[in-house]
Amino acid sequence: MQSIWSMETKLPNPRPKPVPLKAQAVVIGAGLAGLLTAYTLQNQGIQVIVLEKDHIGSGQTKNTTAKVTAQHGDLYHRLLAQHGEEKTAQYAQANRQALEDYRRIITENKINCSWQEAPAAIYSETNKAAMEKEYLAQKKVGLPVCFGEESQLPFPVAGLVTMEGQAHFQPLEFLRFLGQNLTVYENTQVWGAQGKMLETSQGDLQAEYLIFASHFPCLRLPGAYFARLHQERSYVLALANAPCFSKMYLGCGGNGWSFRQAGEYLLFGGEGHRTGENSTGGQYKKLAGQAAAWWPHCREAARWSAQDCITLDGIPYIGQFSRYRPNWYVATGFGKWGMTTSMVAARIITDSILGRKNETALVFSPQRFSKTAAKSMLVQGGKAAKSIARQLIVPPKGAVEELPLGSGGIVQWQGKKAGVYKDMAGQVFVVEAKCPHMGCQLEWNPEEKTWDCPCHGSRFDQYGALLEGPAARGCSNE
Repeated sequence: MQSIWSMETKLPNPRPKPVPLKAQAVVIGAGLAGLLTAYTLQNQGIQVIVLEKDHIGSGQTKNTTAKVTAQHGDLYHRLLAQHGEEKTAQYAQANRQALEDYRRIITENKINCSWQEAPAAIYSETNKAAMEKEYLAQKKVGLPVCFGEESQLPFPVAGLVTMEGQAHFQPLEFLRFLGQNLTVYENTQVWGAQGKMLETSQGDLQAEYLIFASHFPCLRLPGAYFARLHQERSYVLALANAPCFSKMYLGCGGNGWSFRQAGEYLLFGGEGHRTGENSTGGQYKKLAGQAAAWWPHCREAARWSAQDCITLDGIPYIGQFSRYRPNWYVATGFGKWGMTTSMVAARIITDSILGRKNETALVFSPQRFSKTAAKSMLVQGGKAAKSIARQLIVPPKGAVEELPLGSGGIVQWQGKKAGVYKDMAGQVFVVEAKCPHMGCQLEWNPEEKTWDCPCHGSRFDQYGALLEGPAARGCSNE
């Protein structure tokens, strides 16, 4: 399953090569956040290289719906309650500035990335009061919004908050531009870091500044990001022969459907869930069934899924990795809004390295903590503890013989618990049932035939190969 971006854009995939011994700055991760940060640093005269475990754009950037907007769902009324008006306004301003930065870069460099201006809108099918509350919050912090009840959607809505002056684009074509003048070492896995030294699969590397922009930080300590992040999955269909939408839409509450035009295709998304909590599957089937009910003549051209890191309070962690590592930086926890917040990260991290004041940096500081965050951390910790306990004390369900063809599950295998996938020919593939990251019990995802970790979101294919971290290796075959 490939996104339409991956189908349209083939980025080069060079062979791995030894990394240099020294660099002024090293960015880990060649997705949008990593390459934007490297691009911005390089334009300010910083000598920078990028390390990528796979190849440019191989992570979440290729799976985004690529909405470039400061309207991040119904977040603003919560930010006002948790952080006050000043910080919420700074959050809004940082994301509005990100939009302007995109426009400037694309215009100045004549980048052919299908940039198109389009209003963004959030809606509720039933809760008008909630939309009014969010409208007032967005308006209070200076965002260009209006309230209404009319939409292009194939169902009535109780309330709609529209923000003018937003946009969408083709993310991999933009990424191609960023990467063409940067030094990127692909197929280079980072194994560890100590002080100014990085241990990689292609050799050790010393750098004055280390920037971790690899979606979910690969290191457990310092920072303890494993306790401050969780991951969620969502699903997208690209539909041909569907209506053409001039706005981008996102539902709040209920189904939370997403709509966005991409050339001839309407991107229709939703059916999200926490990674590792998808025992029944059926997400694509539900989306396809709903699309067919609305538009009987539509045709599915592509389907794919994405994964997002979610912070304790909904604001990304951007800035100094830990107070114990002043030369380390991090950009993670973008939620569903990695387009604008990747640009925010590039600006904040560059300003910090250059010693320039950035008025919005404190809002995104990874060192922040609040009562809301404390409550969320307890919830995340409880989920992790439950999963580890299941791995240690809960017996497996059933035996290999009971698994249907083409499915997987945690079963009894040669006297112990294991993850087993049985292909359509009846051949059995066995993996260790616990995640190599921190030992949580893996769960079978029937929708994508993967082993997913419900604690921190690592994912593995049906044979145990690593798909995405924070785990650094696959779950070993038995």
